[in-house]
Amino acid sequence: MAATKTYLTGIQTSGMPHLGNYYGAIQPALAAAESNDTLYFLADYHSLNSVKEPARLREDVRSVAATWLACGLDPERTVLYRQSGVPEVFELATVLASVTAKGLMNRAHAYKAARDRNEAAGSTELDAGINMGLFNYPILMAADILLMEADVVPVGRDQAQHIEYTADIARAFNHLYGDAYSFPVPEGAYPQGEGSVLPGVDGRKMSKSYDNHIPLFMAENRLKKLVRRIPTDSTPVAEPKDPDSSVPFQLLAYFADAERTDGVRKRLEAGGMGWGELKNELFDTINDRFGPMRERYEQLVAPGSELDDILEAGAARARGRAAATMAKVRRAIGID
Repeated sequence: MAATKTYLTGIQTSGMPHLGNYYGAIQPALAAAESNDTLYFLADYHSLNSVKEPARLREDVRSVAATWLACGLDPERTVLYRQSGVPEVFELATVLASVTAKGLMNRAHAYKAARDRNEAAGSTELDAGINMGLFNYPILMAADILLMEADVVPVGRDQAQHIEYTADIARAFNHLYGDAYSFPVPEGAYPQGEGSVLPGVDGRKMSKSYDNHIPLFMAENRLKKLVRRIPTDSTPVAEPKDPDSSVPFQLLAYFADAERTDGVRKRLEAGGMGWGELKNELFDTINDRFGPMRERYEQLVAPGSELDDILEAGAARARGRAAATMAKVRRAIGID
């Protein structure tokens, strides 16, 4: 029997997750929790790099936490906590900064992309608008991961560098202090194949940055309007259609069962089913799937719900682990 591994996932607190987040991140994370030791944290301090509105940040944190719980996360099985609820993260980040080469940070994708945007805009100051939170982001992320002695970190392939950096930083620490304490070197777990990417309403990868996403718990009437607005071609109802070239059908195939999907495919290919009817099928499928979750979400985000107590309990459990790790780190570096 394989040993249980510790999985750690950082959850962006950038507003309500969308269908692509559910399929690509939430579902796999819930599946991982069935057979592994799992810790999932809300990355609220990371959000400070871009969110400067306190009320919005508070609302986003609650919305994202409520979404994961409504989707089925069991806070008894999985430790769910706010990053800000574990101050040891920031102590460890200071320690890790002392063993991390600045040149490594210079090559970080997010920092380089920000400089490239400035250069493309004709700015003579390539670091304009870049704060130290963005520059040091990989170190804080490494602290999130190493503090919990995580073995596996599920991320998208575009985040692979963060795992590589965390491994590099862990090895740098271990090289200096390994006789006293060594961090486990984590590995990334990446989505498999193209099927891990849900299409947005415009056919590109579903993303908030493209504004082509479908929020997970959008109100029913707004959801119906959004689905009805998904672009399709002008093929008449009676004419045969290619289901696989249609975004509504691609989305339906992710969330409907095989029998329903196959039936819709045959009707489209034979002719007689219009795009409007297909969109109604898609709306019904999404609404049936997520309607009960939406009700639970609305209960959780309501003032006075158990949400804050769940997050406080999760933070207490996370701090127990964090304190144990930091005690070993302090002894290793000579601050005990």
